[in-house]
Amino acid sequence: MRHRKRGRHLGRTSSHRKALLKNLASALFLTERDVDPDIEANAPKVKGRIITTLQKAREVRPLVEKCITIACRSLQAQSDARQYATSASRNSEEWKRWRTSAQWQSWCHAMAPAVTARRRVIQLIGDKQAVQVLFEDIAPRFENREGGYTRILRLAKPRLGDAGERAILELVGAHERIKQVSEKPEFDVVETAGSGAEKASVE
Repeated sequence: MRHRKRGRHLGRTSSHRKALLKNLASALFLTERDVDPDIEANAPKVKGRIITTLQKAREVRPLVEKCITIACRSLQAQSDARQYATSASRNSEEWKRWRTSAQWQSWCHAMAPAVTARRRVIQLIGDKQAVQVLFEDIAPRFENREGGYTRILRLAKPRLGDAGERAILELVGAHERIKQVSEKPEFDVVETAGSGAEKASVE
């Protein structure tokens, strides 16, 4: 029997394995941020995609899906809180009056589920910048999608050194293949019946 043996150990202790999965999930979300490849040396080559081993990709995928689901469920609370928000800049006189009004209390009450969701995702992956990218850029893209936010694609070429089986873990929708439907050819129709009637009339 395999009691309490769920998941892969990946040759690591429990704390090392948790840290590894957190870093992989954060790395996938951080590929969506806008960076200048000329300035930043660690800029992603393709947005929404990381390359790792097949076993690691299968282990981190449920964590990524869970984080995206939590972020998508908080979008309704954010939209409800916008009606109580203010457009004034922070620490201005108008902003200070808004902070002491009943409108701010309504905003806090409406925004509470979204704040709780952010804290939960920070607890899961431990990277505030990745959480910001997830809630601002990735979650609105998958708002109307119920699950299945990622895909795993095997790579034919193994990893150099230990010949580990590699795979691509990417977000769905960024690299979709566009199906091109070929147009039906049109042929010129030759009227054979009319030409036969003309021959008969000539004779």
